[in-house]
Amino acid sequence: MAFESKIKTIEWVNNVSRMIDQTILPKEFKTVDIKTCEEMYFAIKNMIVRGAPAIGIAGAHGVALAAIELLKTVNDKTVFLQKLNQKADYLKSSRPTAVNLMWAVEKQMEIAHKTQGSVNDVTKALINNGIKLENEDIEINKRMGDYGAEVVPKGAVILTHCNAGALATVGYGTALGVIRSAFAKDPTIKVFADETRPRQQGARLTTWELTQDGIPTTLITDGMCSYFMSKGMINMVIVGADRIAANGDTANKIGTYTVAIAAKYHNIPFYIAAPLSTIDISIKSGKEIPIEERNHEEVTHINGDWICAKDVNIINPGFDVTPNELITGIITEKGILKPDFTESIKKAFS
Repeated sequence: MAFESKIKTIEWVNNVSRMIDQTILPKEFKTVDIKTCEEMYFAIKNMIVRGAPAIGIAGAHGVALAAIELLKTVNDKTVFLQKLNQKADYLKSSRPTAVNLMWAVEKQMEIAHKTQGSVNDVTKALINNGIKLENEDIEINKRMGDYGAEVVPKGAVILTHCNAGALATVGYGTALGVIRSAFAKDPTIKVFADETRPRQQGARLTTWELTQDGIPTTLITDGMCSYFMSKGMINMVIVGADRIAANGDTANKIGTYTVAIAAKYHNIPFYIAAPLSTIDISIKSGKEIPIEERNHEEVTHINGDWICAKDVNIINPGFDVTPNELITGIITEKGILKPDFTESIKKAFS
């Protein structure tokens, strides 16, 4: 039985991409309509929409929006496709770590280049495929949730880092999708959510989602996980992913690597929940994953106020890479991949 989340993060409505503005949650719930490719780039870059699967759908919608714009001025199909390629590359540059963005944009460009007929036909095909990818995302997440729920012990307390829920996808969640599916079977399950500095996605978004669904949740700061693990108060860890290499090395929100080390030391299972579209089989290991360096103000400011000396040096990587040897399993829509991940990932794509 799937837990029905009420959240729809992003959807195509009347030739615009409608999305929840995640920068203002939980203070305010508001949707915004993205009408152009440039607006979509801004929405992705500035994390109005965030989470690898949701960013992927945003990219797919962005290509459709670009096509709608080009229709106004370009009739020649060759020129149309050339300009659309440029728009696609522009969209992919907005967030370099999350491979779902590249995957979805490339899926759209495959449709664009193989569609017969006029530029109008290409545009219609891109809109339809964007909607198709959007609908498939929820079904994929529910399948992941069902597989993942099988390894959640009765009465478990699950730690999660960042937000890998409905807000990070179209509407069910990866890591939180597993938690939702497990909770539907066993309402004694509880969650610990890391605050996830510097943008506090755990504090702002994960706690909001889970309390909306009535799932008992405790918020802790990022430095507290080892303390609670040592007290026997955490039974397992489930997080999402932004890119997984062919050997299972996984990029996720900064701080995930630290949680994985702590889990390994305390013999606590550490799972990744991510669709196959997050696995980048073109790269051999996590060393090849590009890590986004984000705005320093995310670290120096909280709610617009300075929190440190103004002349201090700042480094702000958005992600870190957890080595495969720290990962118990990768929960996908095709089942749970186990070590040796190079072999299990290869088999999942065969």
